Parts: sequence; C-alpha cells; structure tokens
Amino acid sequence: MKIGVITFPGSLDDSDARRAVTLCGGEAIALWHGDAHLHGVDAVVVPGGFSYGDYLRAGAIARFAPVMGEVITAAKGGMPVLGICNGFQILTESHLLPGSMIQNDHRKFLCKDQVLRVDNAESAWTSGFEAGQEISIVLKNQDGQFVADEATLDRLEGEGQVAFRYVGDNPNGSSRGIAGITNERGNVVGLMPHPEHAVEEGFGPSLDGRTFFTSVLEQVVSA
Repeated sequence: MKIGVITFPGSLDDSDARRAVTLCGGEAIALWHGDAHLHGVDAVVVPGGFSYGDYLRAGAIARFAPVMGEVITAAKGGMPVLGICNGFQILTESHLLPGSMIQNDHRKFLCKDQVLRVDNAESAWTSGFEAGQEISIVLKNQDGQFVADEATLDRLEGEGQVAFRYVGDNPNGSSRGIAGITNERGNVVGLMPHPEHAVEEGFGPSLDGRTFFTSVLEQVVSA
C-alpha cells in the first residue's frame, strides 16, 4: 500500500513520517508541495514542521499549495488523510477539519512525552486502538491550542469526532482538552502530537504510534 507524505518548504518531520510508514509495512511515497497529482497513493500524511515558515498563520500558505488541491479533492472522495502538528493546522486551514489552531496559552514552545486517551477508535487512522485506551507519544509545538466556537465543540463531542484527548494536564490550553479530531466520515484525522516519533524501539516513549499507520494499512487492504 502506498502512503504519500508531503514535503513543504519548512517541513521537519516528513522523513520521520516516511520512515514510520516503511517500518509499519507500507510503501512511503514522497510528495512535493508543487505536485499537481498524488502519484497513485492510497493515503496521505501531511507532516509536522513549519510550512512556509508559518508566515501569516500556521498552515495558512500551505493550504494553497498545488498538492493540497489534490489532497482536498481526494479526501472528499474518501481517501484517508492524516495531519500531524503543522499538518493538523493545514487541514483546518483547508476546511477538511473544523476549528483552528492558535498559539499555546502559555506562549511557549513545548516538547514532552504526552499521554492521550483515544476517544474515537473507528476512524481510518485509529481503528487499531480501543476506545478509552491511553497511549503515549511525543508532543512538540508552539501553535498547538485547538479552538472552536461552542456550537462546533458540542457537535464534535456529540457526533464522536473527538479522536484524542490530553490526559492529565492540558499542555497547550486546547478547548476541552482536545488533542485530535476526525471528520464526519472518519477518513480525515488531525492531531497535534507526533505518532511518527513513537514507532521504533529506543526512540520515543512507546511504540503506540505504529497503530496509526497499521490501522490505515489494514483499512486500505480491506477496502
């Protein structure tokens, strides 16, 4: 199965995401921000970093990259798409996911191992987890505070679109402790922590990140 990983100017974690795909049994395909097609991939990862230097607003310029036009169309057609950190920001800017990301409430960059609770284990990227399961992966961001109006938050809660929640402290002030969400269809997931940094023994706090990638591989095969 082919999983594309996009590189934007300023991407930092694209190579890590490609490595995670490979370690979990997929074929990683490098996608360039200027590509006008997706090279026949079965799923897409929009990785972390600082696309276009986070000028204007995190993810605001990347949303207009040629490849994102293809991703938006493919996602609306059901292709699995995962946005990690800056990728989550890009997916909200692209209106593939609701809400927005703003600067951490403490106004500082943070980097730590973070425990999450899986609230939705039915999406393309979370089906290998159990609902209520706690996992530990890396969190590193400066614009990691998820915000939305109360009506949107109520809808996300009511329709089961909260994919992950922070356990313990709320490290960036995100509304209702939300660390990640999914669209209504369940094929698009965005989260602030980094599963690609928890896929290999001796690197990261756990191997919990593997389940993101094995979940989508199993779903693509079954489809």
